[in-house]
Amino acid sequence: MKIRTKLSLRYTGVTAAIFVLSMLFVYLFSEHTRSDTFFRDLKKEAITKAHLFINNKADAQTMQSIYLNNRNFIDEVEVAIYMPPFKMIYHDAYQIDIVKEDRRMIEEITKEKEIEFYIDHYQAIGMLHTINGNNYIITAAAYDGYGYSNLRSLRDILIAISFTALTILIIVGYIMARSALIPVTAIVKDVEKITASEIYKRLTVVNKDDELGELSIAFNRLLDRLEKAFKSQKMFVSNVSHELRTPMAALVAELELVSLKKRTPQRYEDAVNNALLDAGRIIKLIEGLLDMAKADYAPEQIKMADVRIDELLLDAREMVMKANPEYNIELTFEMEAEDDSVITVFGNSYLLTTAFVNMIDNNCKFSANKASYISISFWQEMSILRFSDNGTGMTESDKNNIFTPFYRGVNKNFAHGHGIGMTLTKKIISLHKGSLDINSYPGEGTTFVVKLPHI
Repeated sequence: MKIRTKLSLRYTGVTAAIFVLSMLFVYLFSEHTRSDTFFRDLKKEAITKAHLFINNKADAQTMQSIYLNNRNFIDEVEVAIYMPPFKMIYHDAYQIDIVKEDRRMIEEITKEKEIEFYIDHYQAIGMLHTINGNNYIITAAAYDGYGYSNLRSLRDILIAISFTALTILIIVGYIMARSALIPVTAIVKDVEKITASEIYKRLTVVNKDDELGELSIAFNRLLDRLEKAFKSQKMFVSNVSHELRTPMAALVAELELVSLKKRTPQRYEDAVNNALLDAGRIIKLIEGLLDMAKADYAPEQIKMADVRIDELLLDAREMVMKANPEYNIELTFEMEAEDDSVITVFGNSYLLTTAFVNMIDNNCKFSANKASYISISFWQEMSILRFSDNGTGMTESDKNNIFTPFYRGVNKNFAHGHGIGMTLTKKIISLHKGSLDINSYPGEGTTFVVKLPHI
């Protein structure tokens, strides 16, 4: 069932229920008013007849004759008069006797002074009334033909109004629901036009202050993020393909040379060494890509624990020195830590070690003396690490783009790389709620300043 149909049914149902309850209230209120009015009229008629009889203004035969004659044409009131304890002194038509008084009823009227009740469709009253100093018990009953006739007319009118109004409500409800959902239909049509090849398209925002406008704006923002992600993915695939193509092409070329005949043992040895070098570059690139994928995990998907920064730095130093024995790496404490907590952070040891390795390797690769100087300090809630070198330094352009995947600076020919190390490092530091700043000038070296919240 479509929303417009649901809205139409709900709107009509709720409105119809309120309308029908209102009509029912009008009918019941009218019935209550009719009943109260007729009971008052019965009381007046009964008292009038009682006075006529008791004061001898009309004899019993005349009053009974009038009652019987009028009864054939109008809804005449039947009156009976008793004297306590149970003596009937007058009755309009005891052969008919609508009320059928008995001793128990007379006693109840004497006790209650006045009672009202129904006998089938007849309304009846009983009351204790004083005339000329004497107490009389008077009963009266009649059928409210005029009142019931008006009530039936009112009922028919209310039913006709209800059916007419409900029909109008259904039509109006459907039209209103349809008109209210026209913008939704337009949004659906716009969304259907957006494809992977045309993700640049956006929804039209008619009124940014209503709910549909807010929905369109939120959807457009989602499309902005998706478009950015698609572009990044395309660029990533393109860069990875480019980075892998060069070492793979070199590896294939070396192997083709090896396959040629009449090669000297030295040539074979050189070709194998070159192939191993290219394979190593491919492995390093793949490892970097895998680490980048891990750094993109949500924080709750990464195993975290309390780790000491100095121990991670020693591990990173050992890893770099093992791969590059010619590197020189110095680790110093700028101030003495009285409490281990100032050099302990909550994080993932593998990722943090990877980030430290990348910065150390970057220092060593781009400095003539192949050295990295690491200092550890702390301030308030932060552990502060500085990775420095005396190398080639960076231009402003390089500093602005160093965290862009696969970006290689102006000094890219100084050392081999793939342009993913610093991107990965930035992601890891951010994942640990830290910051990474770069101080560097061409020819003056580079310093990476890392701040991580300690426990």
